[in-house]
Amino acid sequence: MKKYNYRRLIPIVILAVVLAVILRSTIFASYVVDGESMEPTLYDGNLLMVNKIVYDLTDIDRFDVIVFHANEEDDYVKRVIGLPDDEIEYKNDQLFVNGELVEEKFLNAYVQASDSKPFTNNFTLMETTGAKKVPENKLFVMGDNRQDSLDSRSFGFISTEQIVGKVDVKYWPLSQTKLSFGK
Repeated sequence: MKKYNYRRLIPIVILAVVLAVILRSTIFASYVVDGESMEPTLYDGNLLMVNKIVYDLTDIDRFDVIVFHANEEDDYVKRVIGLPDDEIEYKNDQLFVNGELVEEKFLNAYVQASDSKPFTNNFTLMETTGAKKVPENKLFVMGDNRQDSLDSRSFGFISTEQIVGKVDVKYWPLSQTKLSFGK
């Protein structure tokens, strides 16, 4: 039997570690969910992998789950509800974008199980932000737990410049691993 030369393996391992560190710091970021504002999609303590470069390659879509800088110390995770130029209204627990009903299928089970009605209180963009439409380079974001979420209904629009990235993977706990948070 041949003896394996470990000296050849050392540079490969070092290169792999360096590449992992570079990729993690430039392409992905890891986050821990703090709070209940995104339940039932994300729970307090879930670990997330955030893709930091996806929006350099593609557009932001309605219902993307994103992480953004809320202020100098805190980052929030929320769902994109309104894109630039959208008119947003909630009426009778239904989302209307530019006057058209838009289903939020990701909320169906939670809305039906909720004791509190309405699940999302009625509002218009004008009532909550003073603007008729979402301005250019801004987004309107909300937590999935509509009754317990600090979101654009409270703090207004967020700038696209505040975005850290898109939540691609929920990887902890393993029993709740999820690879997509779309519509």
